[in-house]
Order: sequence, then C-alpha cells, then structure tokens
Amino acid sequence: MYDDILVPTDGSPAADAAVDHALTLAREFGATVHALYVVDATAYSVLEAGTTVVRDALEREGAAAVARIAEAAEAANVPAVEAVVDGTAYREILAYAADHDVDLIVMGTHGRRGLDRYLLGSVTERVVRAANRPVLTVHADEADAADATGTAA
Repeated sequence: MYDDILVPTDGSPAADAAVDHALTLAREFGATVHALYVVDATAYSVLEAGTTVVRDALEREGAAAVARIAEAAEAANVPAVEAVVDGTAYREILAYAADHDVDLIVMGTHGRRGLDRYLLGSVTERVVRAANRPVLTVHADEADAADATGTAA
C-alpha cells in the first residue's frame, strides 16, 4: 500500500511526532521514508544579516533535522532519503511528493488557533487542501510543545 512516505520537517516537536508515525507505517509496509526540509529564507530577507547568512543557517538546520530522521529510520531498520530544498514550504512539499511519487505525506501540526493561525498560516493545512495523495496529520502533544518552547502550543 505504501512504498514511499514523505515526512516534511521543520525540526519542531510537531514534526518529531509525525516522524514516529511515519516510521511505524514504513516498518509495517516495508516503505522508504523521505525526510524533507524546506529552506524558505524569504521571510528573513529584511534582516540586516542578509539573506545569504540566514539561508546558510537554515540549510544547516535543515541538514541536521533530516539527519535526525535518517538516524531514527536506521535504528528502526527503515530505508531513508534525505532532502533539503529551497522554496515556499507547502509548494515544495507538494512538488517533492509528485516528483518522487510518494504514497503518503505524514505531517505534524502545531495546533495554532485564532490570531496565531491567521497571522502565521498553516503549511500543513495548505498541503492537506492541495495534495492529490493521502496526508496523515499528527498533532503534537501540547505538553511536549510547551516543554520545547516554554509556552503552550
């Protein structure tokens, strides 16, 4: 049923929760997990540090995030592919899914509500609405999110 499972990550607790689900499914179905991090430096282009410095930092963060997923996959005896790409997160997730013919996208959700959701938007929500393949969303436990950020999700 599932040969290739895409797990987009931003390194957050919500993304980590999705990884656990993706690895369980991949192990059950003998699938490959694709760990994807999208570098979107456009939101930081007004900083004095400049886009190049920000992009480099985001690329390092992305490489570390997908490496953690690959390590977890190896420990679970699941094959993994790592990718760090530039662009707008939801668009690149959908493009990667299409280009690699993934069977399932597994994404975490932060569970933002109200003004936070309105202002920040939801990459997961956009993927769910636009995807032409199944998307499994995994809600991060609010306690885990609070531990990681110091505030409730």
